[in-house]
Amino acid sequence: MSASIPSVQKFLDDLDKKLHETNAVTEFLGTLEARTGIRRLHIVLAIVLTHAVYLIFGYFAELLCNLIGFLYPAYVSIRAVESANKEDDTQWLTYWIIFALFNFLDFFSGSITKYFPIYWLAKCMFFLWLYMPMTLGAQKIYHGFVRPFLVYDANQSQGSADAARREFVQHVKPN
Repeated sequence: MSASIPSVQKFLDDLDKKLHETNAVTEFLGTLEARTGIRRLHIVLAIVLTHAVYLIFGYFAELLCNLIGFLYPAYVSIRAVESANKEDDTQWLTYWIIFALFNFLDFFSGSITKYFPIYWLAKCMFFLWLYMPMTLGAQKIYHGFVRPFLVYDANQSQGSADAARREFVQHVKPN
């Protein structure tokens, strides 16, 4: 347990540093901090906690989860397409493959949430892990699970298609 406390503290310290960088969001948080007297780190943690509770108990938890999984990645994907860097294209293309797979699985979400009530929270945390710059989880999942399955399946399908074509040509060919 004591090993996790320093890592939590390091995460909070790193987050606090990020919240003091200069951008539109941190400027807004700075204004809130000045007006309320509440540290911006605590404001962000309160927002995160509120969202987490809503993802467990809220009526539109699925919508919130999908917005979190869609809005930022869509924005960054557009920027990636417009940039010359191809590494970011790969990151976001792999993210969208996994996002689509999970949205397909959401067809069964009614059954899932009955037995796993924190499904939307877990899915949202998973999406965040997939796209956060410090984790780049989408590439890990893609290269570890999705690609090996799809490449194997594509090779199997190609072999079956070639065999079917040969069989067809053999039977259709005039004697």
